[in-house]
This record gives sequence, C-alpha cells and structure tokens, in this order.
Amino acid sequence: MIVYSFPVRTAFIERDLEMIRPHAAIKDLEFTQSPVKLPFYLILQFFKLLWFLPRTSQYLCFFGGYHCILPVVFGTIFGKKCTIQAGGTDCINMPEIGYGNFRKKSLAWATRFSFENCSLILPVAEALVSQHYSYDPQINPKQGLLQLIPGLKTPIQVIPNGFDTEFWKDLGMERVKQSFISVATSTSTPARARVKGYDLIAQLAASNPEWSFTLVGDANYQATSPNILVLGKERPEALVQLYNTHEFYLQLSSSEGFPNALGEAMACGCIPIGSAVGAIPEILGDTGLLLKRKELGTLQQLIQDWMDGKTKLTSPRARIESHFTYGHRQKLLLRALSLKD
Repeated sequence: MIVYSFPVRTAFIERDLEMIRPHAAIKDLEFTQSPVKLPFYLILQFFKLLWFLPRTSQYLCFFGGYHCILPVVFGTIFGKKCTIQAGGTDCINMPEIGYGNFRKKSLAWATRFSFENCSLILPVAEALVSQHYSYDPQINPKQGLLQLIPGLKTPIQVIPNGFDTEFWKDLGMERVKQSFISVATSTSTPARARVKGYDLIAQLAASNPEWSFTLVGDANYQATSPNILVLGKERPEALVQLYNTHEFYLQLSSSEGFPNALGEAMACGCIPIGSAVGAIPEILGDTGLLLKRKELGTLQQLIQDWMDGKTKLTSPRARIESHFTYGHRQKLLLRALSLKD
C-alpha cells in the first residue's frame, strides 16, 4: 500500500489518486497548512503512519514541507521508498512577494530535510529544478531546488502534468470577442493575488474598459474595474463551459510550477497569454503570447499585435494533445513509483 501525504486536497491530488488507484492500494493522508494545528497534525500523522506501517510498501508526498518529515523518517528507518512530488512553492524563495517555502526559517528546514533525505523527487517542471528568474526584476533570480539546496544529491525526474482531453475540449461554441478568463483560488488574500498576477490583470482591465474579464476561484476577491466579473469555485463541467465562451486565458503569475488551469483552458481552445515563469513557456510553445517581463505596456502590445493579425499562433489544443496528456503523465508516474515496467 502507498501512503500519500499532502498539505491540502487539490484537483492535482485527485487526478494522481485516480491514476494510481487501478494499479496499487493507496491511502491518502491530508495534513494541515495551519501553523497553530501543526503540532497536533504531526502527532496524528505519526500514529497513522505507525498504524499503516505493516501494510505500507512506499510513501508518496505532494510538495516538500512539514508533512514530509515523518514519511521520510519512516522510509529511512524501515527501508521503504519515499517519493516527493515538487509542485512549485516548495522550490521557491520569493520573500519580496511573500511566496515560497524557503522564505520561512522552520519551513525551509523542513523542506530541505525532506528533499535531501527522500528517495526520489518528481518536479512537475524543469524550472523547479533550477532557473534563472527574470520576469519580475525585484525578485532574486536564483530559484529552483539546485539553487536553494546546493549539493542536493537526491535523484530528480521531471514529470509534467497531464490532461484528459476527452473532458477538457473545444465545444465549438461562440466565444465573446476580447474576453479574458483566469482561474485561481484564495486570491482575496492580497499576497496570493499578486503571486497569481491579478495585480497585472487589474491594470490591464482598467486600461481596456471595452474588454471583458472573468476571474474564477474566489468569490471574495474584490474587483477594481466594472469590466471584471468575479466567480467563486466552479465545478469542472462549469469550467469547460466558461473556457469555451472566452477568447483568451490569462496566466500572468509571478511564480508557477505547472498550472493546471492553463492546460485545461488550452485544451478547450483558449488562446493562452502567460508569464515567462515555471513551465509556462514550455506549455505555450508557439500557441500563445509569452510575457517575458512584468510590464503592462509590453503585455498590451502583445495582445494588440495578435488582434491586428501581426502574430501567428498554432493550435493550443493540439499542443496539449501532443505534449501533455493524461496517459503520458500516468505512464511516467507509475514507472517512477515502480508500479509499471
């Protein structure tokens, strides 16, 4: 049995559970993101790991951090493989925008300990291994595991996200011209909104009142312009409809691993506009507009050039179908976990 520990349940977690369950028994253990509850959850996790130990074949963790400490220790003591999926914030140090595990001393220690002592690291993007960051000039350019943990010797294998293109698809619906959509959770918190690029989206909306913007994921986010529609969390079926009625998808994050919503929107036919961070340049390829520096003027010019027919793009859906399928991720993940030859 695989014991899978993670700090919060997400669509990413659910998808990987779906990929693994037909091939192995798996027990999911949700941890906490609350510093106040941390001691209680560590004690609870210890006894759960002890209880499941006789049936445990290996440990799997999503993100490095506090919730990985005990699985790593148990794996080391009892000779069981412990794999950590690196997703983004666990490979980043950006105190300038209040983001990244390595900006907090105790969390940095827990993250470093986890990655240094686990059996295998599976980042979702090459940029999380090492990158020279240049999108936001105020942020330290040295990012990624090898930059933040010098001398890291744990084996690393990049496995990108994958998408079910039978579910996320272009329905052939009429799209509203000059319409933009973005999806992110917890954006009513200012720091989180900035990480997800909502500060730049707000500027873009204010500068272009004739364009329409839909921000999905947090109903408490306060829109600053009348042309911004704010929606709360939506079910996947509703997201498919929303993607299919919008022309562009915005992923203007200051930091990312491999954003799920970007891949979903591309599979549904949206023209992607993304910042040059994390896996976004690799995901876009020649299918979208890539913003290399966080500058409103440059962003507006990129969009205007496309609207004027000066920029030629290939099919975003075809990009997902050829590079980032559900089946491809499943195959690599099962092989990494020694569940498939």
